[in-house]
Amino acid sequence: MIENRTATDHFTGFRNNAKMPEIPEGDYERGKKVFKQRCLQCHVVDSKATKTGPTLYGIIGRKSGSVPGFDYSTANKNKGVVWTRETLFEYLLNPKKYIPGTKMVFAGLKKADERADLIKYIEEECKKPIS
Repeated sequence: MIENRTATDHFTGFRNNAKMPEIPEGDYERGKKVFKQRCLQCHVVDSKATKTGPTLYGIIGRKSGSVPGFDYSTANKNKGVVWTRETLFEYLLNPKKYIPGTKMVFAGLKKADERADLIKYIEEECKKPIS
């Protein structure tokens, strides 16, 4: 069941009256496919290694621009967002709109189900120990 929540400005921490998007539960297997097709070229989720993009291992609960040793854009470092299901869901719709000035060239995922599936996959992979 998806609940309606009011949004929190993840930069200031203050609540506002905007409604958070309703996020479908997501499907691991479909998310795995989305990750392989759209993310794997630049990111990993099963190690702390970086590629063109930073590792996504442990992203839930991590502050944007904070993977040690990765050369983030100033915009990404300064955004100050803490990655949650909700912030990732919004970010993945249009990364350049969410963080103007980001180096990420990914155009985003317009379909809510694809974003939810991808988040589900990343969440589950992050629960596994790094090999």
